[in-house]
Amino acid sequence: WVGDSLLARPRFEPLTLLAAVAARTRRCLLGTAVLLPALRHPLVLAHAVATVDRVAEGRLVLGVGIAPDSRAVRREFENAGVPFAQRVGRLVESLAICRQLWTDAGERGLTFQGRYWSLDEARLLPTPHRAGGPPIWMGGEVAAATERAGRLAEGWMPNSVTPEAWAEGWARVLATARAERGTTARPTPALYTTLNVGRDARTAEAELRRFVEGYYAAPYEAIARVQGFHAGDAASCLERLQGFARAGARHVVLRFGGGDQAEQLERTTREILPRLRA
Repeated sequence: WVGDSLLARPRFEPLTLLAAVAARTRRCLLGTAVLLPALRHPLVLAHAVATVDRVAEGRLVLGVGIAPDSRAVRREFENAGVPFAQRVGRLVESLAICRQLWTDAGERGLTFQGRYWSLDEARLLPTPHRAGGPPIWMGGEVAAATERAGRLAEGWMPNSVTPEAWAEGWARVLATARAERGTTARPTPALYTTLNVGRDARTAEAELRRFVEGYYAAPYEAIARVQGFHAGDAASCLERLQGFARAGARHVVLRFGGGDQAEQLERTTREILPRLRA
């Protein structure tokens, strides 16, 4: 899973990076967590996503969001020539265009006149590997975000601080999905969270704090109020994840915050995942 920033964070362009990973893998799911459609023309975005999904043979999940409100993100939008206040409307309109381009399979041109973009007889080929395009997941826990995910997305992937907050948001997502799309609608209940799986709690907590404050250039406590972080040994991290699993989360995207990434991955696969899946 890869993130998306033009300027706010030092990252590779996410779809280019996923295409490279897709070419060297066969089984693992690939996703964006999260991509910002508002920063891209939807025709260009639809083409890039279709290409990656073809290379990945249908293993792509398109996680999308509107971006948090911070000085760095606002500067990013300004430099891209996109009004920050339009990011929600642009997200919704962009996804509508992408889905129509993917669904029409190049058989007829898409003529579209929206608030932000217009297309005239646009035919997109190749279309994605999966008919209709990859599943779209959205994040966010506020009421507007959960209702938007329920209306528009195939999955919900918030960065929840607590299992209780996750459960409240999921209830809104599911209720909206079933009201808007029928009682059989069942988006994927996912979670994005940051762990430091250390040898001991004290070291793990110190590493996580250094990572968060260095990455976000803000006090740890301020970021931890709005994002889910946890540091401790494997048993402590397992207990943390089990809380979300009991709340209903069925897909977890883990980011390791600081420390030795390879060591934490090994510890997670050896000591956490078998018990979490049991």
